[in-house]
Amino acid sequence: MTHQPAIPTLTAADPQIAELIEAEATRQHDKVRLIASENYVSQAVLEATGSVLTNKYSEGYSGKRYYEGQQLVDPIEDLAVERAKSVFGVEHANVQPYSGSPANLAAYLAFAEPGDTVLGMALPAGGHLTHGWSVSATGKWFNAVRYGVRKEDGRLDLDEVRDLARQHRPKLIFAGGTAIPRTIDFAAFAEIAREVDAVLVADIAHIAGLVAGGAHPSPVGHAQVITTTTHKTLRGPRGAMIMSDADHAKAVDKAVFPGLQGGPHNHTTAAIAVALGEASKPDFREYAHGIVANAKALAEALLERGFDLVSGGTDNHLLLVDLTSKHIGGKPAAKALDAAGIELNYNTVPFDPRKPFDPSGIRIGTAAVTTRGLKPQHQPKIAEWIDRAISAAATDDAKALHTIAGEVKELLAAYPVPGYRD
Repeated sequence: MTHQPAIPTLTAADPQIAELIEAEATRQHDKVRLIASENYVSQAVLEATGSVLTNKYSEGYSGKRYYEGQQLVDPIEDLAVERAKSVFGVEHANVQPYSGSPANLAAYLAFAEPGDTVLGMALPAGGHLTHGWSVSATGKWFNAVRYGVRKEDGRLDLDEVRDLARQHRPKLIFAGGTAIPRTIDFAAFAEIAREVDAVLVADIAHIAGLVAGGAHPSPVGHAQVITTTTHKTLRGPRGAMIMSDADHAKAVDKAVFPGLQGGPHNHTTAAIAVALGEASKPDFREYAHGIVANAKALAEALLERGFDLVSGGTDNHLLLVDLTSKHIGGKPAAKALDAAGIELNYNTVPFDPRKPFDPSGIRIGTAAVTTRGLKPQHQPKIAEWIDRAISAAATDDAKALHTIAGEVKELLAAYPVPGYRD
């Protein structure tokens, strides 16, 4: 049992860290990983991420650097940019943002001033911290107005979005979030943004792989600016991109550098290029549609077992489960599931009466299990494990959780993962 690529030099130099990395590789192999923001990258992406490119500083952009020795870095960044433009069909791409939150901050810096009004989805409704939530810098530095979902069906209320936009005339409107199980109507958002002369920013961090694979409608042609992480459903390294139309490209680039950061992480840029190359292949389209098929199958199986799903189901990779009817909070449920070999996260649900650190729900995603090769026929078994584990949590039945973890490990043994070899 070993991490791949092998780490013999690290093992000799720092056995404590090496041992933890080896143990993490085993953990990732042995558990059903259902965290919606996680995935397994390919070994090619792992190798690029761990390459000598981490040694090089490259402040600036290709052809316009502030350090010498960029003869090989520039072509790598150029490849990443061109592949992003091709995969997503955009006019401009910036692959330098360090992660999703800085990518969103760049949109604010590019198109708004401190104190300006911005409109985004409320965090408890499924939005992201950087869409103007109060504890984020975006909620402190801007006049943040928030939209939500309908209480009766848990779906986005576009009438509310339109009314709030007309009333507050925001400079920016964010479409997207972290716990939205339904298709985002980018065309409707664009119509609202045009009416109030706002810049529409589509945050597709969670669904980028689905968009790239044709399993979710694209915001291209609707949103002037598109932000995304490069991991999650896109199956790349921990990084981010900002894409835009040509008219907004210059402002985006200036916001990223020198506005928010110095030199890009070249090893991440190379890994992004590798992941985008993988996303351009026909089998990635199969993969993206497989994610959705698995999510729908898991949703159906959970509904049959009496679970309450926010909005009643899913259109994408993500399920949001309200555990109120199961008489258990999301946090103790998530911890019990982890002990049972099922990794996910506790999560608020819309109109949640409980606190964010002890909410009513759990969030589930199917990108990682799809990468492993699990199919819709496996989802009823996963639903059964979830049901049994939550029942065991209610009675503190540690033995039952251990039994489930053994069953999980036994099934997954037939589905190897990149980064681990038996």
